[in-house]
Amino acid sequence: MAVAEELGVDHEVVLYMKEPPDADQLRAIVAGLEDPVEDLVRKDSKFKKLELDPDDYVDNPDAVVELLSEQKALLQRPVIVRGDRAIIGRPKGRIAEFLS
Repeated sequence: MAVAEELGVDHEVVLYMKEPPDADQLRAIVAGLEDPVEDLVRKDSKFKKLELDPDDYVDNPDAVVELLSEQKALLQRPVIVRGDRAIIGRPKGRIAEFLS
């Protein structure tokens, strides 16, 4: 992660498709998320193909965790976790602010 390297912050990159977070890890991320929980879900072509309703995930952490436990490709990225806090790293400028 270039931003973390530029800031000299130790970090670990987790390849979520190879090592997807389990439900407990997702709950921990959701608990510390500074963004709306529904933003963890990518509303892309796969989301549409599955005929999911974005409103089902608004302010609904349990539904988000359940969905992302089953459909790891729908996890928005990057997710930046520091201690018990987390953000979605978009736009990229948020990452530097969060890590500083």
